Amino acid sequence: MRTSPGYSGLFRTPEFTPLFLSTAAQTAAQTLGGLALGTQVFRATGSPLLAAVSMFGPSLAQVVGATFLLSGADRLPPRATLTGVAVAFAAGTAVLAAPGLPVWAVLAVVLAQGLVASLGGGVRWGLLTEILSKERYLLGRSLFNMTSGLAQVAGFATGGVLVAVLSPSTALLLAALLYAGAALGLRLGLTARPPRASGRPSARATWRANTLLWSSPARRWVYLALWVPNGLIVGCESLYVSYAPEAAGTLFACAALGMFAGDVTVGRLLAPARRARLGVPLLLLLAGPYLLFCLRPPVPVAAALVLVASAGFGASLVQQERLVALTPGELSGHALGLHSAGMLTMQGVSAALAGALAQLTAPGVAMTAMAAASVAVTGVLARGLRAAREEKSVGEERGVGEVAAEAAPGGAAAQAAPGSAATDAASAR
Repeated sequence: MRTSPGYSGLFRTPEFTPLFLSTAAQTAAQTLGGLALGTQVFRATGSPLLAAVSMFGPSLAQVVGATFLLSGADRLPPRATLTGVAVAFAAGTAVLAAPGLPVWAVLAVVLAQGLVASLGGGVRWGLLTEILSKERYLLGRSLFNMTSGLAQVAGFATGGVLVAVLSPSTALLLAALLYAGAALGLRLGLTARPPRASGRPSARATWRANTLLWSSPARRWVYLALWVPNGLIVGCESLYVSYAPEAAGTLFACAALGMFAGDVTVGRLLAPARRARLGVPLLLLLAGPYLLFCLRPPVPVAAALVLVASAGFGASLVQQERLVALTPGELSGHALGLHSAGMLTMQGVSAALAGALAQLTAPGVAMTAMAAASVAVTGVLARGLRAAREEKSVGEERGVGEVAAEAAPGGAAAQAAPGSAATDAASAR
C-alpha cells in the first residue's frame, strides 16, 4: 500500500473549506432528520413501507430532476444555487417538525425536497472539479465521503438519543437549524463564480447532454454500477427502523462507520492500479453480509454485519474516478449530477421496493432478497466494467472539443451561432 498526497493540502485551496464544512453540516442534518422522520412515521402508522418512503422519498423525485432540470448543474451560478437548496431544505424540514402533520403531507414535502435536491449534487461536484484539479478530484471526493460517514455517525447517534429522550419533532428542528447554518456558510464562504456553460437550463438541453453521456458504452457501464448495486443495498438500510425500532440509530451509525473505513482505504491507501481492480469485489462485499439477515441476527451481530458490508461503498469512489476520466470537462457538473440523481432515484425505488417486501414478509427476509438482487446485478455488470476500465480517458484519443461538439444536434459536424441551443450544450466555462 502507499499513501497519496495528504488531505491537509486541500484545505489550503481557496473555497474548499467552506464547501467541505457546509456539505458536512447538510449531511448531518439529512441523517438526523431522516431518522427522526422515519421513526415518527413508523410510530404513527406501524408501516415499514411508509417509514422507508418517508426517509428515502426525496430520492424518488431525482428522476424528475434528471429528466428536466439537470442542465442547470452547469448553467446556474454555483453559490446561489447551493445556498438556495440548503434554504429550501431548512424550510421543508421545519414544516415536517409540525405536530400532527398527516402522512400525505409528509410525503408531499419530502418529494418536493427531492425535486429541489436534484440540482444540488451536480452543482456541488461540478464546483469541486473547478476548485480542485482533475488529478486531485478523487482525493477531495474521498475526503468528502469520509467526512460524510463521520457526519452520518454523529447525526444518527444524536438522532437516536433525541428521538428516545425528547421527540422526533425536536430532532427535525435541530436538522432545520443545521441546514440553515450550511446555507449561511455557503453564502459567505464561496465566491460568485459564473456558470460553467452558457444558456438557460431547459429540458431540451438536459436531454441532449444526457444522450451524449449515455452514448458511450463505457460510461453506461459505470453509471449502472454507480446506480443499481448500491441502490439495492440502501433498500436494506431503509428497513433498519422496522427491523430494530429501538436500535435503528446504532445500525445506521455502524453503516456510516463502515462507509468511512471503506473510503479511507480506497481514497487514501490504495495505489491507482490496485484501486481500479477492486470495483466489483467491493460491490460484492457491500451485499454479501446482508444475505444473512434472513436468519434474523440479534442487534449486535446485525451491527457487525452492517459495519463490514458498508466498507463496500468504497466501490463508488472507484467508479466516480472512472466517470470523471471519461467525461469532457464542460459536462462534468452534468455528468456528476446525472450520477447523483440516478443513484438517489435508485435508492428511493429500492427503499419503496424493500418496504413493500417487508410488508408482505418480514424486514430480515426483504433485506436478504435485496442483497441477493445486488449480487446478481454486480455479476451481470462485471464484464462491462472490465471493458470500461480499459477504455482511454477523454482527451487521450481525441480532443475535448470534438467530444463536446457531439452534444449539439447533428453531432460533431454541427455548427451554431453563439448563444444558440446547440452551443448551449457544449459551451465550456
